[in-house]
Amino acid sequence: MRARSGDRPAAVIGLTGNIAVGKSTVASMLAELGAWVLDADKLAHELMRPGTDVHQRIRERFGSGVLSSPDDPQSAIDRAALGDIVFRDPEALRALEEIVHPAVVAETLRRLAACAAEVAVIEAIKLLEAEMQRYCDAIWVVTATREQQMERLMQTRGLTEDEASTRIDAQPPAADKIARADIIIDNSGSIEATRAQVVAAWQRIPGAPEIDAQSQENAGV
Repeated sequence: MRARSGDRPAAVIGLTGNIAVGKSTVASMLAELGAWVLDADKLAHELMRPGTDVHQRIRERFGSGVLSSPDDPQSAIDRAALGDIVFRDPEALRALEEIVHPAVVAETLRRLAACAAEVAVIEAIKLLEAEMQRYCDAIWVVTATREQQMERLMQTRGLTEDEASTRIDAQPPAADKIARADIIIDNSGSIEATRAQVVAAWQRIPGAPEIDAQSQENAGV
């Protein structure tokens, strides 16, 4: 367990893994067991909304071409257009992360301080890169095969094979995250197999609520 300071839930889990491995699936299972879950990707999207400092800095760094309406500086960020740039250019990706990560971390800590749940989960693909692990008690890493990642990106996000491959290759090797994991959830099998791993890991969390009948039913236990 990692030491934390300040007013926090009994246990804070950092949930990470590379793109399209099924982090949200695991996060949903944890929510069904009673965890409070914060999705850092959705939070980043919120922080990019027009009128925010993050929106302004992205516009200044990447230009009007990443806006949904290039002629309107207060239009929303076109995340697909932004992704086309940063996933093909490591320097651009680093620049984006330098803008977004500090804002996400600050807001995550603000919300975490107000969390009343016994177990909180921070779901973040860049959890380790943004050094959010320092605020967590344990790191859970979700894994899947490259073939499954490709299939999910192409089916759920409508990416081409080349686009999917580019996004996967733009990320650090999964082994880097696995080496720092306290818990590894292998999501390459059936949903039932994944759920069994999540339940087993939940029961090892200090201070986690017991799995009552309703939680068992919700989680499919």
